[in-house]
Amino acid sequence: MTQAPTAPARPNAFRRIRLRLRSYPLIPAFVLLVLLVFPAITADWLAPHDPVHGSVKDRRQPPVFFGGTWKYPLGTDRIGRDILSRIMYGARVSLSISLVGIFVGGIIGATLGMLAGYFGGWIDTVIMRLVDISLALPAILLALVLAAATGPSFQTIIVVVAFVLWALYARQVRGEVLSIRERDFVARASVAGASKARIMARHILPNVANTIIVLATLQVGSVIILEAALSFLGLGIPRPTPAWGIMVADGRQLIVSAWWISFFPGLAITLTVFSLNLLGDWLRDRLDPKLKQV
Repeated sequence: MTQAPTAPARPNAFRRIRLRLRSYPLIPAFVLLVLLVFPAITADWLAPHDPVHGSVKDRRQPPVFFGGTWKYPLGTDRIGRDILSRIMYGARVSLSISLVGIFVGGIIGATLGMLAGYFGGWIDTVIMRLVDISLALPAILLALVLAAATGPSFQTIIVVVAFVLWALYARQVRGEVLSIRERDFVARASVAGASKARIMARHILPNVANTIIVLATLQVGSVIILEAALSFLGLGIPRPTPAWGIMVADGRQLIVSAWWISFFPGLAITLTVFSLNLLGDWLRDRLDPKLKQV
């Protein structure tokens, strides 16, 4: 007597929520748009106050839900600057640094990774040793050296971000290229007389583009945290430019009496990184053929 097949177990609540998020890709995209892109683009029109100058008589105003006024919905800092306006302008700084730093680091890392994976030999050895050196050097140490030499600036953070990220791109792309270069379509292109540059541009690069896009999306959150950490230590964006890390640092000595100065910028960092990670996970699930089969 054959036993009837049992019905598959129903997914638990956490798995149902995760499947629902994967089924509706607009959810993480919308959260990302609201928390980062939209405030950064519209800060000049929607920010209620000047993010740099404040009113001393209105300093340390609490949020509206804790005894404050609607004039400053999220309160003010120790010199009377509006927290909400500075968060909106700080989103622009974080977005700019993320886009520029990831673009520069991605271009350098992907190019070197393709060269190392396709040519191999001494080229591969030299590039991979440079990758090992780059991954061994802490970003904070590099930022300290650059800040001491040139001073804290937007360019300093871009150099630090690119230096940290290019090695990750190079290692990942090299691993992909090592597999792709052995496939039949690459061999046929080589037999047909295509140059090495054409093979890499027309046959290899399109096959690693998905990996580059997913890695770039997943790194945006890391770049935002890195920028905030450098600004918190005084090695990133110089004052009085609004940046989330600077805002957290401004309130660290007033965390008991004026907790909102550090809390709301920290909450903005947390929610933005969480949204970007959701978007990166969704892109990885959609673009990775192995995960799509699963």
